[in-house]
Amino acid sequence: MKNLKTIAVALLTLITFTVNAQTTKKVNVEKSKIEWVGKKVTGQHNGTINLKEGALVFKGKKLAGGTFTVDMTSINTTDLDGGMKGKLDGHLKSEDFFGVEKYPTAKLVFKTIADKGNNLYTVTADLEIKGKTNPITFDMTVNKDTAISKLVVDRTKYDIKHGSGSFFDNLGDKTIYDDFELNVTLSF
Repeated sequence: MKNLKTIAVALLTLITFTVNAQTTKKVNVEKSKIEWVGKKVTGQHNGTINLKEGALVFKGKKLAGGTFTVDMTSINTTDLDGGMKGKLDGHLKSEDFFGVEKYPTAKLVFKTIADKGNNLYTVTADLEIKGKTNPITFDMTVNKDTAISKLVVDRTKYDIKHGSGSFFDNLGDKTIYDDFELNVTLSF
């Protein structure tokens, strides 16, 4: 009888561990992509930025966590060529915007995840840009080995105020909107 109880406890422990087990899936940074869109009164610019590293955590088949590091030095404008592209890339990397010399990476760490069903999750995460951390909430769809999300980031929360109509008067058509978008496709 004692052996039967020992076996039952061991089996229950194994089942509990298996049900509660988490799996970390490293993101393939070569196949993943982050596209950005920044808008101003007279139009918009778009480009890419590289993921340095990242991982998604799953509990069974359900999303349970994630951490990501973005290489801010890789900011790349894709809608311009030549000198104008170089000028904008340089300005975005400068202290006016992301200050990549002092802050070469940005980080995103998932804090809470709500399962909305059909592989759709609402994620609240801490986003760190330029040494400042603020919460951000976004939806993420996870299918097989891909996760897709769109984040809308208020740059002024990270002390990026250049050209912001929220902080400067009389900018006219030189106003740059506070929000920028990140369209993210993760492969893992």
